[in-house]
Amino acid sequence: MKEELSHTESLKIINEMISEAKNNYEQSGSFYFLLWGWVVMVANLGHYFLDKFTSFEYPFIFWLLTFPAAILAAWHGSRQKNKSQVKTHFSRLYGEVWVAIGICMVLTLLFMSKINFNHSAIILLLAGAGTYLSGRMLKFRPLIFGAFALWLAGIVCFSLPMTDQYLVGAIGILAGYLIPGYLLKSAEK
Repeated sequence: MKEELSHTESLKIINEMISEAKNNYEQSGSFYFLLWGWVVMVANLGHYFLDKFTSFEYPFIFWLLTFPAAILAAWHGSRQKNKSQVKTHFSRLYGEVWVAIGICMVLTLLFMSKINFNHSAIILLLAGAGTYLSGRMLKFRPLIFGAFALWLAGIVCFSLPMTDQYLVGAIGILAGYLIPGYLLKSAEK
C-alpha cells in the first residue's frame, strides 16, 4: 500500500530535516570553535612569550598542541557523524567549507618558508573566511562579527614583525573563535 504525502506534510518533513541538520552543526560547531580557539590562542601566546622574553631556541614548540587537537577533532567529528541521522546538502556543505579552509591553512604552513615565515596574516584571513561562511550558513551573527575580527587581525599582522604577529593572532582568535564559540554554545542550550 502506497501512502501519499500532502504538499504541506512534505514541506514539514523537509523543514524538520534541515532544522535537525542545522542543529547538529550548531551543537558540534561550538565544540570546534572552542577547541581550536583555545589551542591556537595558547600556541600563539606561548610562541610569543618564549620568542619575546626568553632565549629558548624552539619557541614554536607550543604549536605541537595542534596534533592532539586534530586527533580530538577527528574523533569528535566521527562520533557526530555516526550520531547524525540526517545527511543533508547543508550538513555536507558546512563540513566541506572547513575542509577547504583547512587544506589552504596546511598548504600555507607547508610553504611558509617561501613567504619568510610570515604566515600568520594568511592563516587569520583564511580562518576569517571559514568563520564568516559558518556564520552565514548558521545565521549566527557573532560568528560573522568574529570573522571581521579575524580579518582585522590578519590585516594588522601584515605590518608587524613576526614575533608580534603571534600576540595579534591570539587576540584575533579570542575575538573571532572563542567569544563567538561560547555564544554559540550558550545558544545551543
